[in-house]
Amino acid sequence: MTFASIADFRAALADLRAPDQDAIAAARARQAELTKPAGSLGRLEEIAIFLAGWQGNPRPRIEHARTAIFAGNHGFTVHGVSAFPASVTVQMVANFQAGGAAINALSGAAGLELQVTALDLDTPTADFTMAPALTEAECLAALNAGAAAVTDDLDLLTVGEMGIGNSTAAAALCLRSYGGAAADWIGPGTGVDAEGIARKTAVVERALAFHADAPADAFETLRRVGGREIVAIAGAVLRARQLGIPVVLDGFISSSAIAPLAVDNIDITAHCIAGHVSAEPGHARLLARLGLEPLLALGMRLGEGSGAAVAVNVIRSALAAHDQMATFAEAQVSGQL
Repeated sequence: MTFASIADFRAALADLRAPDQDAIAAARARQAELTKPAGSLGRLEEIAIFLAGWQGNPRPRIEHARTAIFAGNHGFTVHGVSAFPASVTVQMVANFQAGGAAINALSGAAGLELQVTALDLDTPTADFTMAPALTEAECLAALNAGAAAVTDDLDLLTVGEMGIGNSTAAAALCLRSYGGAAADWIGPGTGVDAEGIARKTAVVERALAFHADAPADAFETLRRVGGREIVAIAGAVLRARQLGIPVVLDGFISSSAIAPLAVDNIDITAHCIAGHVSAEPGHARLLARLGLEPLLALGMRLGEGSGAAVAVNVIRSALAAHDQMATFAEAQVSGQL
């Protein structure tokens, strides 16, 4: 296990690996020599330099990248917070495994290996309006399931999730992490109507009231109002940081997984790229709190890691320009543009 104890998890979060500053400097110097006006490729230049730092390579590459999807079920769905029954989680995992979901197509288009981890789907979390969602042991197990999906041969990791009702858990995580009103973080999720949004809001408010006196550190917030799939994303992101692997976050739910971590140590976002901003209303607010600027804004709200997978195509374009363009000297272009 990567995190053998709560203390191990907390120690890992407190002591985060830094990027390679020499590789960053060399990548920045290369950008200055390429046959283009300085800064003319905008965010693409920044992406190439970012990956250089985390790969420790002035000319970074994506040869082995993975989409890691985690699936879990939630006990609070008994309160009618989703337009779909919890059984759909199992059905969608089967669809992933059969190759029939959006993320299968989008991962393939982006050159991403797809790995799906189903987490005790027959055992939903406890109803977090009246108990912690997970025991300490269950939370550690979910963190380690996420960590196990990250291997040291990866150049890039994207994370996604599947879990009916999990936009409600995401809202609870954001509210406990950053405060405000429950309505600030609640959205339609899978497409619930105004009555459904009212039910979601009430459920989140009851959950936060129930856990109001509990410790507010990252581990406790994750186990009390998270879910196995969301906790697993937190474990994967933290493990990726230990290994120096850059991470592309997906939408509201995958981003909410690192909100409690960021409250304890805001530097957790330094190896992360926000792949897109979701149509879920709370996502833009959450990215602002995390200090992340999304690459794309396509009105997506599917989850599954879909927006992150699409963003990888932009990242590949950034690296292609950085690596394949000629320098002024190589092109025998006199002076700089």
